[in-house]
Amino acid sequence: MNRITRTSLLLLLSLNLALSFSVSAGKLETPLPAPEFSQTDADSWLNSSPLSLRELRGKVIMLDFWTFDCWNCYRSFPWMRQLEQALADEAFTVIGIHTPEFAHERVRANVEAKIDEFELHHPVMMDNQFIYWQMMGNKYWPTFYLIDKRGKVRSIYIGETHAGTKQARVIEGHIRELLRE
Repeated sequence: MNRITRTSLLLLLSLNLALSFSVSAGKLETPLPAPEFSQTDADSWLNSSPLSLRELRGKVIMLDFWTFDCWNCYRSFPWMRQLEQALADEAFTVIGIHTPEFAHERVRANVEAKIDEFELHHPVMMDNQFIYWQMMGNKYWPTFYLIDKRGKVRSIYIGETHAGTKQARVIEGHIRELLRE
């Protein structure tokens, strides 16, 4: 293969990979119904008895897909705790969806220890078989889904988030919009 053809081929492959991994996030043009939580047994829930989206109607919900060995996930927790404190008197709740990447992250005792270490007080559903992950069409850790008071997914935000960053301000602004609806 000559040099120009090889370079063109590499450029084309790089562009194809870049496009295949592009991420679309933010407000959805058309809200979608959020699927009901996949886990209903008490052993799959931490910091709460099993919850349903139906019983949470009337609240704005932020789903947080995470796994405890994901440093992007746990580096977002300080912002999330601040957000929960700031909105403690509002119709807002965070629900963690712990979807493990590795075998040791499937062990309830390990997840419990990490929840204590990270000082998480919101409900967490263990999604060891990736059922809810697949129902939501999720692909990344962490991903935050905002669900409105009627149970519709209104936006998706991907990636590590810190207080004061552009993404944090956008998410917080959208939560406040949903709370006013």
